Amino acid sequence: MIFDRIKPLDAILATAEKKSLHRSLGAFQLMLFGIGCIIGTGIFVLTAAGAQKAGPGLMLAFVIAGAVCIVAALCYAEIASMIPVAGSAYTYTYATMGEFLAWTVGWALVLEYAIAASAVSVGWSGYFTGTILNDTFGIALPPWLTAGPLALGGAPGGLINLPALIIALLVTWLLMIGTSESAKVNAVLVLVKVTALTLFIGLTLTSGEFDSARFNPFLPAGVFGGWGTGVGAVGAAATIFFAYVGFDAVSTAAEETKNPQRNVPIGLIGSLLFCTVFYILVAAGAIGTIGGQPIMGPGGVPFPAGSEELARQCAMPQYADALVCSNEALAHVLREIGFGAIGNMLGYAAILALPSVILVLLFAQTRIFFVMSRDGLLPDGLSKVHPKWKTPYVVTAITGILVAIGAAFFPVGQLADIANAGTLYAFLMVAVAVMVLRRTDGGRPRSFRVPGVWIVAPLTVAGCLFLFLNLPAAAMLMLPIWSVIGIVIYFAYSRSRSHLGKGVVEVVDAIGGSEHDFPIDTPSRPD
Repeated sequence: MIFDRIKPLDAILATAEKKSLHRSLGAFQLMLFGIGCIIGTGIFVLTAAGAQKAGPGLMLAFVIAGAVCIVAALCYAEIASMIPVAGSAYTYTYATMGEFLAWTVGWALVLEYAIAASAVSVGWSGYFTGTILNDTFGIALPPWLTAGPLALGGAPGGLINLPALIIALLVTWLLMIGTSESAKVNAVLVLVKVTALTLFIGLTLTSGEFDSARFNPFLPAGVFGGWGTGVGAVGAAATIFFAYVGFDAVSTAAEETKNPQRNVPIGLIGSLLFCTVFYILVAAGAIGTIGGQPIMGPGGVPFPAGSEELARQCAMPQYADALVCSNEALAHVLREIGFGAIGNMLGYAAILALPSVILVLLFAQTRIFFVMSRDGLLPDGLSKVHPKWKTPYVVTAITGILVAIGAAFFPVGQLADIANAGTLYAFLMVAVAVMVLRRTDGGRPRSFRVPGVWIVAPLTVAGCLFLFLNLPAAAMLMLPIWSVIGIVIYFAYSRSRSHLGKGVVEVVDAIGGSEHDFPIDTPSRPD
């Protein structure tokens, strides 16, 4: 049976205590980690793409995605505070539905975080070469140093995206030297971008250019754009869901959190609510000042965001100033309404902010690998903790190098939807895990309990399926293809090397503090 390996919760917690990461993060730092990922990715990378899919209905898209995230966050809050170890949805699935499904979740999270980190690295490269090098210093890097060899839409490529490679490696080094140090840097970056976005909201909503008529029609592509098209308010919600991965990354830090039973729920829900409000206000300010209507294609359907067809339309004079055509949407809005200097400052803020997004994504990626290695499903060497830095430096270095290579050589501008497929699968499994644990281990202490769990958890499952089915068809297909690759690896390598599969789990003596190994079918521990 492939579903017969369920790791006891006591064993998971005991293993974490034996080979644990240093606890250095508090609730405020966890919120900053979540805010660092959520705001940075969604506002600075996906605003224009979301407007092209939904028009002014982008505001509704944020509400839809946020609603799904809120119910998912409640499930995460209960289970992350109950199981405060690294691994996030992977670990929770291992404790409830078994090793095989846990592997598929961990494998999906690998896809999610790696693609997202590479994508944001490329996004940072665009801001850096455009705002800093070109506009500020008048330096133009040759095209072969700013793009990978293969570009999307048939556009000519370069040799290597050098700035993207460098920023990914720098963030990797920062994570290797210490979690506390990287959290402090992240706090500064979050402060910079929250200040910049607050200024943006104030200037746009109070500007004389703000006109409510620009919100009409509010839903030019409708609420549902059609199955597999990825447009309309729901299609936009499925895309910008990419921006909400921050609260999931917070849960991966549970093992490095002080007082996780209190701080993890605060970090999860607090960062999500804060960022959702920011999304809606920024979208209102941008659309209300310069408009946000999509560029329509045949049959009244918006051209796909990031497509060659849309690029051709954006090259026409009538669309030169359109929000949906801008690569730096928020700075562009401020320039259009007469705040050019502040718009440039916001561009600088984006340059400072996006590394914090890469940091959180890489942080989450390495912790997933760390705990899978600790369970024997990946080589044991990956879970080595540095004696001085107290971080899993081996897996951090490997992951960072792979992400840097992806950013340097591959086009990632249209991969947010693919990353979302893995995210939605992981969120769905967490909701199922909460329900399973309520039935199988209802007496275990829970410092946070989901109110109305038998309503909230099924709503999370339904919401994740709903958004998944509104992704573009290619993104929906990518998840099963990636999963098949992972299943092959599981049966070829991981299943035979699994610590749980060998019949041994690590248990810590609660009285004497000594450690023992016992077969998993031993009914009781010897004295």
